[in-house]
Amino acid sequence: MLYHYTDFAAFDGIIRCAELRLNNILNMNDASEMRLFMNGICTAVIERLSLDNEYDKIRKTEAFFQKELAAEFHYSSYAACFSKYRDDAAQWERYGHFGQGVCIAVHERLMQQMVSGIACLQEVYYQADMREHPLVNEFYQTIKNSKKFSDRLSQIQNLMNDAWVQSAAFKHPSFASEREFRLVVSPFISNEFAVEPKYHVTMDRIKKYYPLDLNRMCGKLNMHLSDLVGEIIIGPTSSQSLPILQDYLADCGLNVLKDRISLSECPLRKPTS
Repeated sequence: MLYHYTDFAAFDGIIRCAELRLNNILNMNDASEMRLFMNGICTAVIERLSLDNEYDKIRKTEAFFQKELAAEFHYSSYAACFSKYRDDAAQWERYGHFGQGVCIAVHERLMQQMVSGIACLQEVYYQADMREHPLVNEFYQTIKNSKKFSDRLSQIQNLMNDAWVQSAAFKHPSFASEREFRLVVSPFISNEFAVEPKYHVTMDRIKKYYPLDLNRMCGKLNMHLSDLVGEIIIGPTSSQSLPILQDYLADCGLNVLKDRISLSECPLRKPTS
């Protein structure tokens, strides 16, 4: 199972509207994660070039990475986040509205099949030192084996695009306890990504997101949304009425899910007023 911790407003979007929103990774809790990954790759490549005294290529490499990092929003990936941990205190506090929300458990294998060709379900990796990352050697070899930096510019740009994509599944090691999986799309390279973006307007800002139509995706596999959902867990500090949630599911045409509701057993302290 994969577990998606959220609040009840987002839960309504997933269950009643059958829409899973992929949000900009730059707006998530580790705001520097993509930048941290790219800076780590750049530092490791320059370190390798320094051993060869390739000073001109070092300057051009630094300038190239700086230019790319300045345009990070263009390279933004969008994701929905899941964890391998069921009924986890840290997940409730960070993503489940401080335990007042809800957790939806989905079958990983079915989700993988559903999103094939649309998005990529990636396990997040946690790493601080990028020197052993395969991209470092690819950048180094491409730059090192060119007479001039500009000779391999298109190849370097392709590697950079790959680096931006991989950065979407990277987090600082301090988040390793989350065991996170991400459902990711990278619109800047996905020429066949047919989903149009939408915008969520609040009192203080406008957010861009990509909606996935769960009913349509389930239908392609000849299954129902209820087949995807294995369990619904009410948060440990939630005031949600179980009978009302059951009525809600029945009125959404998901009566079969009424028996898949459970109450969190996590002893999370209720927030003080």
